[in-house]
Amino acid sequence: MSEDSKARKIGYWVTTGLLGLVLIASGIMDLVGPPDLVEAMARLSLPLYLPPLLGVAKLLAAAAILAPKFARLKEWAYAGVVIDFVGAAYAHIMSNEASEIVAPLVLVALTFASWFLRPANRKLPDLPASA
Repeated sequence: MSEDSKARKIGYWVTTGLLGLVLIASGIMDLVGPPDLVEAMARLSLPLYLPPLLGVAKLLAAAAILAPKFARLKEWAYAGVVIDFVGAAYAHIMSNEASEIVAPLVLVALTFASWFLRPANRKLPDLPASA
C-alpha cells in the first residue's frame, strides 16, 4: 500500500468515524429532546415534531455510512446528512443567529471529506460510457 493510499484510508476513517459519532450523538439527543433542544427549536421557529424525525434519520444515516456495504444507500445517506447540516445553517441565518452557522458548516465539510475519501469498495460503480 502506497503512503498516499494509506494516508487516504486513515483520513477516510478519521472523518467517517467523527461523522458517525456526531450523527449518533445528535440523533440520540434529537430523540431524547432535552430542554436545550426544545428551547433552540422554539428560537428557530421550528416545530417540535421535527427533532424525533431527524433523530431517526441521523441514526439510520450513521448506520448506512459506517456499514461496509450498501453503496447506493450510502450515497443517499451522505446527501441527507448534507441537507440536514445545510438546513441547520440556513435556519440559524433566517433566525438572525448567523454566529451559529460555523458548526453546521464544519459538519458539511466533514461530510464532504468523508465522501471524497471513501475507498473504491464503498463507492457506486461507474456508469458505462454512452455510445
